[in-house]
Amino acid sequence: MQLNKSKTISIRPISPFNFDATFFKPDHFTTDDHIYEKGVRWQTMNWEGQMLGIKYEDASPGIKVTVFSIQEPTFEFIESLKNEIIYRYNLNLDLDEFYKLAIKDKLLDIAINELIGMRPGHPSSLYEYLIIGIILQNASVRRSIQMFRNLLSNYGTELEFDGKKLLCLWDIGRFSKIDEQELRDLKIGYRAKSIIKIDQQFSQGLINEFELRGKDLITQKKTLLALYGVGPATVWYLLFDVFHHWEVFEHISPWEHKLYSRLFFNKELLPVEKLMKYINKFGKYKHLAVHYLWEKMWWDRHNGTTFDWLEKEIRI
Repeated sequence: MQLNKSKTISIRPISPFNFDATFFKPDHFTTDDHIYEKGVRWQTMNWEGQMLGIKYEDASPGIKVTVFSIQEPTFEFIESLKNEIIYRYNLNLDLDEFYKLAIKDKLLDIAINELIGMRPGHPSSLYEYLIIGIILQNASVRRSIQMFRNLLSNYGTELEFDGKKLLCLWDIGRFSKIDEQELRDLKIGYRAKSIIKIDQQFSQGLINEFELRGKDLITQKKTLLALYGVGPATVWYLLFDVFHHWEVFEHISPWEHKLYSRLFFNKELLPVEKLMKYINKFGKYKHLAVHYLWEKMWWDRHNGTTFDWLEKEIRI
């Protein structure tokens, strides 16, 4: 699908703002729906039933957003898209209070000085995030990447815009007439059933992301846990990335247990209780604090620092 129409949007985030650390997360696994270069990100997006190509450019102190589409977008469509981009990437987030708290911790203060202005942004809708979450279950990073690429290449749509060719996520309801075995043949295993069930719950209107955003934390958590194949570990990631609860940090997986021990204390393996005690001291910003520490490690790796213990765990 060639996207020949384009519209430019200007967005001015609350200062300070770090474009690269917001629009590129080195810890997110690479898929064929985006390309990142310093100061630029190309991303596909399925928004309000339209498949779009989006180019984000650093235009400090603002952001230049070019929207590529197959048909001329209306003013209302562009406004809703602009508001969604601001929401997903937390461009109106005031970080001053958090930064004042962080000065009290040397490790976090260093991370903030290197990544100042970074927002905990994520490009995905709740539906897409759930699909990714299912793919990540009980799999190495390398295998998760392959599974998601298999899904995108078989059920997504290739979009051509701004000289790039990228895959765009399918419409909700795409798997309503797909047999589970067809998905299993893509080597995604038991996750096939979960993907079909999640797709069904969204297509039948049993869950609405935008209504859920307006609910309280307890309601959000209860609703997410009721989704097929979604467990507590996935839920608290959702509460942070999709629903922007900086205070929610309730679970450390065995994989993260090893990494946090190294990251926080440079030890091979420490009791979870000790790790949680360190995290909890950041109060209502504890997950945001971990995000900064985590992203600093991945940016260091992206910029050439070698962590032998990390490479053994991610196995890309």
